[in-house]
Amino acid sequence: MYITDHPVLKKDDRKVIQFYFNNEPLNAKAGQTIAAALMGNGIKKVGVSRKLQKSRGLFCARGRCYSCFVTVDGLDHVLSCSTIVEEGMEVYSNLSDSDVRRGENEH
Repeated sequence: MYITDHPVLKKDDRKVIQFYFNNEPLNAKAGQTIAAALMGNGIKKVGVSRKLQKSRGLFCARGRCYSCFVTVDGLDHVLSCSTIVEEGMEVYSNLSDSDVRRGENEH
């Protein structure tokens, strides 16, 4: 989904880095947000809603709607639209509440 040849824009010479989404290796351009890198790889669904289990993904792209939460390197509820992807980063879909919000006896 990346634009590789555009009549107006310059060639994108940013370094290509590798990160992981749900244990699958993906490539991204240095400086991209996690959401942009996922969309560039054709991934639109980043999780599901808590109550209705409906697909969630990029909505506002400004960090205001909280629809694009992912888990990054073990940290739950990270906004993928405003977090820059890094080399080797491990990103996982947000499929439930984090352990912090659950009671100690619930899992």
